[in-house]
Amino acid sequence: MDYQNKEKELQRDIIKMIYEAGSGHAGGSLSVLDILMVLYYDVMKTDPENPDWEDRDRLVLSKGHACPALYAILADRGYFPKEELWTLRKLGSRLQGHPDANKTPGVDCNTGSLGQGASIAAGMAMGAKYLKKDYHVYTVIGDGESQEGMIWEVAMSAAHFKLDNFTMILDHNGLQIDGSNDDVMGIGDICGKFAASGWNVIRVKDGHDFDEIRLALGQRCDKKPTFICCETVKGHGVSFMENDYGWHGKTIDTPTYEAAMKELGGR
Repeated sequence: MDYQNKEKELQRDIIKMIYEAGSGHAGGSLSVLDILMVLYYDVMKTDPENPDWEDRDRLVLSKGHACPALYAILADRGYFPKEELWTLRKLGSRLQGHPDANKTPGVDCNTGSLGQGASIAAGMAMGAKYLKKDYHVYTVIGDGESQEGMIWEVAMSAAHFKLDNFTMILDHNGLQIDGSNDDVMGIGDICGKFAASGWNVIRVKDGHDFDEIRLALGQRCDKKPTFICCETVKGHGVSFMENDYGWHGKTIDTPTYEAAMKELGGR
């Protein structure tokens, strides 16, 4: 697959979804996209024709507000028609502003309350151990979410129960809704904190380098959960959105939409 062209296509889908909805979270959706692409196109065992396949790998998007990135990939993989993307956040749509496993094929868990998704994912991994299943559970968390207490309960419990079938990925773009992490509540040496908790820790210096992400996801450790910190850019791919916390959840108007689409090679 031509990852660069596919990335541009999915970035355009994200921008169009949020524009058509009149609301949504562009910055974090664009920063997490490449991580999700590697998971869904290269790493995870999934079957779009059988979304509830019992032995599939699971993905819990704990930073649920970035669901436009997830929806774009699920549609591209064939979980539902691409035309549904333009119904994002609309009344009666299967694609709501946060993932809903009861409505959307391919969504493994309802998320939105920050920290909760990671906790549920750890429970899924524990359940797989209990049932002697070999599927892997992945969860993606965000910067502001890393300030939530539940994340640190997961840090302790997943290591304690030796969940080597569990990978947590931080979309570390350095920003959250009210500003930079350091201004709001610094998360410090987060890799050091997870290492001290007993995790296998990997840092991805370029969270938009597909090869580097792919390599990191393959580095598991026996009897330890894995924490991967991906250094990303909020708003990645659209120059005027990059590294601007204001684009965490700003409405995309028509001139902005047209400018973004032009940059991304669309119409």
